[in-house]
Amino acid sequence: MDKNRDFYEVLGVVKTASADEIKRAYRKLALQYHPDKNKSKEAHEKFKEVNAAYEVLSDPQKKTQYDQFGHAAFEQGAGQGPFGGGFGGFGEGQQRTGRYGPFTYTYTTSGGGPEVDFGGFSDPFEIFEQFFGGSSPFGRAQRRSTYSLTIDFMEAVHGAAKRVEIDGKSQTIKIPAGVDDGQRVRFGDYDVVINVSPDPRFRREGYDVVSEKEISIAQAVLGNVVAVKTVEDEVKLRVPAGTQPDTVIRLRGKGIPHIRGSGRGDHYVRLKITIPKHLSARQKELLEEFELEGKKKKGWF
Repeated sequence: MDKNRDFYEVLGVVKTASADEIKRAYRKLALQYHPDKNKSKEAHEKFKEVNAAYEVLSDPQKKTQYDQFGHAAFEQGAGQGPFGGGFGGFGEGQQRTGRYGPFTYTYTTSGGGPEVDFGGFSDPFEIFEQFFGGSSPFGRAQRRSTYSLTIDFMEAVHGAAKRVEIDGKSQTIKIPAGVDDGQRVRFGDYDVVINVSPDPRFRREGYDVVSEKEISIAQAVLGNVVAVKTVEDEVKLRVPAGTQPDTVIRLRGKGIPHIRGSGRGDHYVRLKITIPKHLSARQKELLEEFELEGKKKKGWF
């Protein structure tokens, strides 16, 4: 971790960012790089770097000193100078570790000073709420036994009944429709963390679905009706004449069903215009005529 890297750059915000903007940026990055969610080699260091930046920028007093003096405000002995009070060496606090179901966690608090506001969490591992629907593992009652279960994308959309073996017993777990990757399902005395395998046809964004549909140049220019696969069925999509590359069309109510309550998200179709690599002599002739006709009219637009 580069301790001298600009904290605003770490969180991806400008120096004039509001407290809410800083908090939102932290929560997003902390979830992205949490070691129990992100298994890449650099995730652990990124997670520490993000927490280090937020510890300063979320505290008005520390932020003011950082804006004035940069990292020098938090160097050893800085509290004896014009900064008053001091905060000690950055990251040299008390290390806390523990276990949450099959997961382990470690983080370090800074020595002295006020408690850190971890983006609305009481500590960084209340981020577990985003993963499992639970809360911070620190100082709480004994946790329920936690297991993981992998299902495919369409099972997550429609719900499923999965036969599993827990403690030597074969049991059926009912997965509700609309469950998302990382969410937790309560089953008897157990909690089951759901891992959803990706689907090459669809990308999930909350309760919305995004997919791509390839169309020809002629279909884009002249307009057409094409078949589009959704998570429920196949629908007919009208392509307007003059459609431009990467145009997005919304199919209302064709997304993921809400896991709680009625309703469902939308399906967004991004239109990709395919350019043929090989043309027949007649196709080339027609395109040349098309180009010449456009020049006669001084352009098509």
